[in-house]
Amino acid sequence: MAFSFRIDRRSGVASYLQIVHQVQQALRLGLLEPGDRLPTARAVVEATALNPNTVLKAYRELEHQGLVETRRRHGTFVVGTLGSSSADSPWRAEFAEVAARARAAGLERDDVVALFTAVLEDLYPPKETDATQHQQP
Repeated sequence: MAFSFRIDRRSGVASYLQIVHQVQQALRLGLLEPGDRLPTARAVVEATALNPNTVLKAYRELEHQGLVETRRRHGTFVVGTLGSSSADSPWRAEFAEVAARARAAGLERDDVVALFTAVLEDLYPPKETDATQHQQP
C-alpha cells in the first residue's frame, strides 16, 4: 500500500506537524511498519504543493524521534514503532458506532473531538514532569 499525506491548510496546524502526526498515527495503527519506505520528499511536494523544506523538516523531526531513518540515495524508511493498536481493532468499530450516533444526533466533528478530548483528559491525566515534581508550593 502506498502511503500518502493529506494536508488541511485550514486546520491551524503547521503542515510539517500534520505530516509528523500522520506518520505517528499510521505507526500506532500498524499501517506503517519498520522497513516501510515513506514517499520521497519530491513526491510529497508534488502531491501536496508544499514547500520542499516543509517536507524535509517533517522528515527530520521524525528522524529525531527515532521513527525513521534517511538513507542517502535510497529514501526514508520507518525504523521505529508506536502503540499496539491496529487498523482492524475491534475498538475502531466501537468508536465508529459512537461517532455515527453523535453525528446522527446533530453533533459536529469539532463537538465530538472536544467531548472525546475531555474524556481522554479525565481518564489519562498529563504525567508530571520532573520540573513540576520539584516545584515548591
